[in-house]
Amino acid sequence: MDQGVGTTVRYAIGFPIAGPLGGDPRSVAELAWIAEQAGWDAVLLEDYLVHHIAPGRIAVSDPWMALAAAAVKTTRIKLGLMVVALPRRRPWKVAREAVSLDYLSGGRMILGVGIGDINDPGFGRVGEETDAKTRGLMLDEALEVIAGLWSGRPFSYQGRFYKIQDLTLLPVPLQQPRIPIWVGGAWPHQAPVRRAARWDGLAVYRVYRDGTSGPVSADELRAISAIVRSGRASGDPFDLVAGGYDRGTDPAKARDLVRQAAEAGATWWNEYAVGAPAAIRAQVQSGPLRIG
Repeated sequence: MDQGVGTTVRYAIGFPIAGPLGGDPRSVAELAWIAEQAGWDAVLLEDYLVHHIAPGRIAVSDPWMALAAAAVKTTRIKLGLMVVALPRRRPWKVAREAVSLDYLSGGRMILGVGIGDINDPGFGRVGEETDAKTRGLMLDEALEVIAGLWSGRPFSYQGRFYKIQDLTLLPVPLQQPRIPIWVGGAWPHQAPVRRAARWDGLAVYRVYRDGTSGPVSADELRAISAIVRSGRASGDPFDLVAGGYDRGTDPAKARDLVRQAAEAGATWWNEYAVGAPAAIRAQVQSGPLRIG
């Protein structure tokens, strides 16, 4: 985890876990290896049950299985989920799976969490919670459960959604004091930002009034950083993850966005590769748009 806000930027790449390339976990693992060779610092995968645009018509990989395959194929690059839709998963199982991936990768795991896409059919169609506010409450409880179970000591919990009686999970995470927990959130909503301030990082994007989304601006990142700082002890490690979108067709413009984000306090720039399989491979192979 990085110290403070505004330190050296690192570069993550994400790509679909669905379709002709991402729908096969072997291809995802191969892309992770390519990303490592190309100089990326992390691979971050989404988490959904079925494809949100064409559910039931597009192949989807399980991101946990894909990361496990990537862990044994790589040696340096960090591996994470961006984000686990935690309200539809049992937190004790996530705690165990994350620790297993932490060991399998030699301490390279990042656990990104969120409430999940409100329009994700992988909730309502299988009877999972669809209300965003309730999901937020579930997420808060689940994070307390995960952190408690990672202690390696007997843990009990009595919440509205989750209950545990005197349970000990071993081993503890390879990374200490814990596997980094990044919270995903949509700005200008402040609840995810305040939630993230209690953990280890925030991956944030901008949602506009018409429902579209994009990267947050440098001024917005500064406002977000101020909220984070108000909820944390001075100097505590924290990662601010900006970006989350395709670099487009103008590398110079894209690199300028990275520079602005870094100056505003971002510690990670997260890029997303889209398009046909050949285009995704080419973007991963080209490496990050590093700034001086």
